[in-house]
Amino acid sequence: MPVLRRRVLMALSAAALLAIPVAKPAAALETAGLVVLMRHAEAPGTGDPPGFKLDDCSTQRLLSDDGRAQAGRIGERMRQLGIGEARVLSSQWCRCLDTARLLDLGPVKEMPALNSFIGSPEEEKDRVTELRQFLADLPPDGKPVVLVTHQVTVTALTGIFPTSGEAILLRANGTPAPELLDRLPAR
Repeated sequence: MPVLRRRVLMALSAAALLAIPVAKPAAALETAGLVVLMRHAEAPGTGDPPGFKLDDCSTQRLLSDDGRAQAGRIGERMRQLGIGEARVLSSQWCRCLDTARLLDLGPVKEMPALNSFIGSPEEEKDRVTELRQFLADLPPDGKPVVLVTHQVTVTALTGIFPTSGEAILLRANGTPAPELLDRLPAR
């Protein structure tokens, strides 16, 4: 499928999902089984430079100073919602790892299934399948899980096109499609 057509379809899917009413979180959330699926904080531009290397941050698009501050604010907002500590998993891209660390919700572990597939659409199916299995295996009464990833991954899993730093709140339910609770905008 051509890239432009895929993006138009993703945007239309996201618009349709916005019409679905979801429960608004109270001042504090029930955190058991909570999954926070988050796009990395503000990193100006799109994609990465040609020839970037996953193990060399100097070759990648990185968080701006505003993005670093944004990640800290998002972590504080999550603590206000009752997420004091979480299992934090991240894409291996530096902007995602930095976002995850700046949330300050717990140790960060790399999870390759959260990596972007924007330049490798043939990897989308396997990554999404792996992530859906991961979500299905989460216990509904488990510790909160924060997944820091990329727009394409969030959209592939939920149909929602998130802004930089936006989080989608889900509840693990023993299936590959956790319950959609709400969107947590980046402030």
